[in-house]
Amino acid sequence: MKLFHPRILDSFHGYNSTLFTKDVLAGVTVGIVALPLAMAFAIASGLKPEAGIFTAIIAGGLISLLGGSRVQIGGPAGAFIVIVYGIVDRYGIANLLLATAMSGVFLFLMGLLRLGTLIRFIPVAVIIGFTNGIAVLIALSQIKEFFGLQIAKMPAEFFLAIQALYAAANTVNLVALGLSVGSLVLLVTWRKFQKRLGFAGHIPGTVVAMAAATIVTSIFSLPVDTIGSRFGGIPSGLPSFEWIPVTWSTAQFVIAPAITLALLGAIESLLCARIADGLIHDRHESNQELMAQGIANFVSPFFGGMPATGTIARTVTNVQSGGRTPIAGMVHSLTLLVIILFGAPLAKNIPLASLAAILMFVAWNMGEWRKFIDLKQFRMPYRITMLSVFLLTVVLDLTVAIQVGLLLAFITFIYRISSLSRYESVSAQDFPVLHNQEGKMAAFRLYGSIFFGAVKLIEKIETELPSKALVLDFKNVIYIDVSGMDAILELERTCKSQGVKFIICGFAHQPHEMAERAGLFELLPANQIYPDLAQGIAASTQL
Repeated sequence: MKLFHPRILDSFHGYNSTLFTKDVLAGVTVGIVALPLAMAFAIASGLKPEAGIFTAIIAGGLISLLGGSRVQIGGPAGAFIVIVYGIVDRYGIANLLLATAMSGVFLFLMGLLRLGTLIRFIPVAVIIGFTNGIAVLIALSQIKEFFGLQIAKMPAEFFLAIQALYAAANTVNLVALGLSVGSLVLLVTWRKFQKRLGFAGHIPGTVVAMAAATIVTSIFSLPVDTIGSRFGGIPSGLPSFEWIPVTWSTAQFVIAPAITLALLGAIESLLCARIADGLIHDRHESNQELMAQGIANFVSPFFGGMPATGTIARTVTNVQSGGRTPIAGMVHSLTLLVIILFGAPLAKNIPLASLAAILMFVAWNMGEWRKFIDLKQFRMPYRITMLSVFLLTVVLDLTVAIQVGLLLAFITFIYRISSLSRYESVSAQDFPVLHNQEGKMAAFRLYGSIFFGAVKLIEKIETELPSKALVLDFKNVIYIDVSGMDAILELERTCKSQGVKFIICGFAHQPHEMAERAGLFELLPANQIYPDLAQGIAASTQL
């Protein structure tokens, strides 16, 4: 397997004008969809709207050009809003750019070291918990704009944000609220009847809602905050390259946020790529995707961009619109570039209330709320893990939530696996030679895995030692770790010290390799090692 092999290199086999046309049309469609989302994500993150657009252009283009998926679309994502807003609030925009570039380095190294497959081992309960938690926080962050509340700066912490919203509850702007509700109703209605609208149904609902709210705001000069009044509009030119100031002290300062961005970006991008695989019946290369994400996140901050990852909504739109190769993702970036070059002045009148409604809609659709409704069907450890991650994400911090979630999942897994490991006595009915040998000779069959969570099996056998010979059958043992082998070696020493013959049978595959590496076969003479239980018991009666 080649170390660095972008998927675009394999996409031109059998490529023709028909596929090119589909890719171009899909790319244009996704570019139009990405415009309001990119601006909304940037504004919600405490940045200027152009930060989101520049990220979609630069990072999105690089992810499609260098990535390991044929159809994944990269760019700013809703999952990053909470983290980015917290970094901007605590460390400032300059340090956000540094943290994003550092996260790109971490992502590239994860792909280079072939760690992409490990991301798949994150339990579903953890993923659902933090996804729903992020959705709640996104919705919470948009209440200010949705209701037009007069709050100078929204706090990043959950309880302080609730307190600020409560204190400003009497400053509701009814015009902004009406615009938000109207945009939200239009989004829901458009999605419900989209298939019945014929050709018009191909226009994304987010674009329709944003355009309608902008037209209404412009015609009636509504007293609401717009991109123009808040940010002065968006630039109608290409982003300029600027060096990020880096010192060792600042790098140490933001290393924790950078790791958080890298982990979340890896999880989001690979989850999105897996969903895309199911839609086009293909398989992405996870390590190549991580390296592409790393390059994109390293380059984007030098042009004022924010963190980027694979985005599910835009990727699904790409596939449904006919996109089948990375060309579609690159066209999506070019479409956004054309829009800001020629249509930037039109963005001044886009009301922030409408973008807040769009983000509310996105937050609702990104959450897996049915999992909470069906919570009773899951086992208690699964429920505890999911709810813990959800509550910690909302109330405390995403990094802590994932750490706690993984710890709970790890403990649950160890408990489940250890409960499957067991041993049972070999009965005299199966082996008549064991008659009248009680107390003198004992034989046990072991099942499952003998690892650090199940060494108690060996320790329990040690308390039941016979006086003459002990026979252990490992035929049904599938795995032994270092702790398990240490327990077996300790049992061998105990048997030797008490004059009990220690006979082992049935070692195969990984357990055999582990016993060989640990030197167990060197400690025992040949007449105490047998391939099956019958031979071991027969030999034990002759000792």
